[in-house]
Amino acid sequence: MKKSIQYQLSFMMFLEFFIWGGWFVTMGTFLGNNLGASGAETGMAYSTQSWGAIIAPFIIGLIADRYINAEKILAILHLIGAGLMYLMAQSTEFNVFYPYVLGYMIAYMPTLALVNSVSFNQMKDPAKQFPMVRVWGTIGWIIAGLAISFVFKWDSEANIASGMLSNTFIMVAIASVVLGVFSFFLPKTPPSANKDEKASISDILGLEALQLFKDKNFFVFFISSFLICIPLAFYYQNISLFLTEYKVDNSTAWASLGQISEVAFMLLLPFYFKKYGFKKTVLFGMLAWVIRYLLFAYGNSGDLFFMLIIGIALHGICYDFFFVSGQIYTDSKAGEKIKSAAQGLITLATYGVGMLVGFWVAGKIVDQNIVEEGLHAWQNIWMFPAIFAVVVMLIFGFFFKNEKVEYKS
Repeated sequence: MKKSIQYQLSFMMFLEFFIWGGWFVTMGTFLGNNLGASGAETGMAYSTQSWGAIIAPFIIGLIADRYINAEKILAILHLIGAGLMYLMAQSTEFNVFYPYVLGYMIAYMPTLALVNSVSFNQMKDPAKQFPMVRVWGTIGWIIAGLAISFVFKWDSEANIASGMLSNTFIMVAIASVVLGVFSFFLPKTPPSANKDEKASISDILGLEALQLFKDKNFFVFFISSFLICIPLAFYYQNISLFLTEYKVDNSTAWASLGQISEVAFMLLLPFYFKKYGFKKTVLFGMLAWVIRYLLFAYGNSGDLFFMLIIGIALHGICYDFFFVSGQIYTDSKAGEKIKSAAQGLITLATYGVGMLVGFWVAGKIVDQNIVEEGLHAWQNIWMFPAIFAVVVMLIFGFFFKNEKVEYKS
């Protein structure tokens, strides 16, 4: 792969995740403080990610894989997203905001697969070359958080009160226009499937991978993956509002510490995986979820602020040790014929259905723990996902039998 192409793909990844990190973290604070949204309504807004993940395979399977070059549809979707982001910034009521965010996530979620397709199409050795490109996505997410906190200070208490947090949507709209235009100049990535070949719903959703359920271990892992996304949703939906409510300065920058740790623990994952095996790695990842939420529950005073920071920094273990290990495990269980279908099925179960349920539950729990207008009993809120994660740990630990899984980077 030429250096010039590597730079193009890296810039594409940077903007792709700068866009996501530039509004998704702070949306909970914006909805609660600027639109007066309830916990259930905030859950509805975050669940649009799940609806986007469920609908994305149809857009990829029916359009991108058959009729239009990946880079062109990537450009079109981001330009559509830019317009919807601008409309989100102008919204003053949740009922107006919600259709825009739903439309946006239906447009955005397919782009996650499209940027991967454009990248892989240019690589002779993806296992070696892709991480060097993908890491720029994580950097983009981090830079977005740092810019919001340190450059523009939109998440300061005064600026939140004055409605300045809506500027995050304007920033993302501008970045979306840039990526949309830039995408037209990316290397050509033609459709991979025959447009005359009929695409069944089973093929699009990867349902042929259901045959893997005959393997008891894979079925236990699948159920555990679905269940662990319920406590995961609590983090994404509430971390910004939680930090803001406790008057944490530069809360968005602190939240981006989770992505920094994600990069660090990704480097440690091969060593841990090879030394302790798949089951212990996953259990360690689940244990990190439990510890994180306990730290959030009891680190809610000024003297214990360090506990919140440790909880955020555990994101790398929580994500890498469970989800990345799970991708490796799924890859090892599926043959070449259903490898993509199996990964698609896991994605549908986690970021699709699992997170959808999680955001709904999180919204209900938050609404049940309002102590006064604008404030919440966060200790009660964080204890629910902590206890739930313990239950998932017990299910996986008891029913999943040890088996050797080869680590593939």
